[in-house]
Amino acid sequence: MKLKTKKLVSKRIKLTSKKKMIIRSGGQDHFNARESGKVTKNKRRDKQLSKANVKTVKELLPYL
Repeated sequence: MKLKTKKLVSKRIKLTSKKKMIIRSGGQDHFNARESGKVTKNKRRDKQLSKANVKTVKELLPYL
């Protein structure tokens, strides 16, 4: 039977050429005025997915 890709996960995670999984950091929508400049700047950056979550994501994205 054909495996299905979870679209929610595929839209949030990008794969680099060296097979690292990149995810956008959360909490960027509102209430950012109270954050320090350091926190705001870090929220703009993309982050590498933790090794603990990589195995789970690989099951949700079978064709990566």
